[in-house]
Amino acid sequence: MMDLIKNALTGESEESPMTPRDIVTQLDRYIVGQADAKRAVAVAIRNRWRRQQLTDDMRQEVSPKNILMIGSTGVGKTEIARRLAKLTGAPFIKVEATKYTEVGYYGRDVESMIRELLDNAIGLVRAKQRKQVEQRAKENTEERLVDLLCPRPANYPFTATADLNAGVVGDGNGEGAGDADATPGDAGASSFERTRAKMLAMLQAGELEDREVELTVEQKASPVMMGGMGVESMDVDFQGMLEKIMPKSTSTRKLKVSDARQVIFDQECDRLLDDDKVNAAAIELAENSGIIFLDEVDKIVAGEGKSADVSRQGVQRDLLPIIEGTSVQTKHGYIKTDHILFVAAGAFHRSQPSELMPELQGRFPIRVELNDLTEADFIRILTEPKNSLTRQYTALLATEGVTLDFTDDAIESLASVAFQVNQTTINIGARRLYTILERLLEELSFEAPEMKMGAVKINAAYVNDRLNNIVQDEDLSRFIL
Repeated sequence: MMDLIKNALTGESEESPMTPRDIVTQLDRYIVGQADAKRAVAVAIRNRWRRQQLTDDMRQEVSPKNILMIGSTGVGKTEIARRLAKLTGAPFIKVEATKYTEVGYYGRDVESMIRELLDNAIGLVRAKQRKQVEQRAKENTEERLVDLLCPRPANYPFTATADLNAGVVGDGNGEGAGDADATPGDAGASSFERTRAKMLAMLQAGELEDREVELTVEQKASPVMMGGMGVESMDVDFQGMLEKIMPKSTSTRKLKVSDARQVIFDQECDRLLDDDKVNAAAIELAENSGIIFLDEVDKIVAGEGKSADVSRQGVQRDLLPIIEGTSVQTKHGYIKTDHILFVAAGAFHRSQPSELMPELQGRFPIRVELNDLTEADFIRILTEPKNSLTRQYTALLATEGVTLDFTDDAIESLASVAFQVNQTTINIGARRLYTILERLLEELSFEAPEMKMGAVKINAAYVNDRLNNIVQDEDLSRFIL
């Protein structure tokens, strides 16, 4: 189980863990700039692995160094979190602080984020253990498919009557047609097994993929309470009770063999996995390597004299014990939060981190400020990342047979427009590029299906022709860009 945790912490094998430099290099492929934030999260992730190398006594004493990222919207806070989740392979969830509320008010209990993290960990553990039972599940799947294609008769192994119909029993004078020592059902059973073997060979050769079979699928009912509140919002003990009470409905569906194979494979994998062991491993994994990204934390700063802020201070108070370390009850057991890493982020436009409760501030000892994006940053964002917007739009229109070619001067013009609009209106960072590029290519995207083929060069003149009028009219750009 500890090997599973160590592998999850590194995203690779235990022998080749990712160093902080490796993590920063991977983040650089998708995120421009923000070196301080990348280094902070890289060190925090590496410390997760380092802690696992310590003795048991020392391991319990090392607490995670939670991080508070401060920066305007669109500078890369959320993108760092998204990429971090893929790199680590550890239990990871991103939550919005604004959807939680103090107990007694409408909203979600802050402890629900821990339950979401555990659900994520269970998914990781199940996926890893499914690979271990994959071969056996495939064999069982083929057996079940053969059973559906060639069902065993109700009187299997065959009786003498069935064998008479098949012409196997003797002529009535006591002389059998087969071996003298053979039992009456041997020949019929042998014939049936040969038929099954031929059916299995045809199945493995892919000759029966379009044949239809009847499959029984279990559907789990999910109760919905009054006011639209689902089971996940209820007390965990009540959840378990309802799951036992609710009847499990089954339905018979006709599926092609090609479709039924995946359904049966999933059923067989679930049957081969031990839920208790999976849940126990998931709890330990979440406790030791779980990461929670708490976004929009600046929105729970209470403003003075505003009745709408009545529960924001309560959310901060409820967060304190979870971040410091407590035990949270889930339907799979208790989970300790002492060593879960919390990464909080907020723009803090109308408030300051110092306005958070002092106790909560102390739970985030590492603070990183992300810089506003410059015009040069916009040029890099449009060209460097593996998933840059220019590459995305080029790939999208290529599906219509249209080849896009963004020139260097076009990239510079787009970056200039984005920077200028951010300066004169609300600064939304790199998200401004989404709006600008969509506006730039709107006509081309509409006409592309009729064009079918051809190359379109996007240069500075093309950009200026479609965006200059809007950019120069500040009032209009507020509504369109």
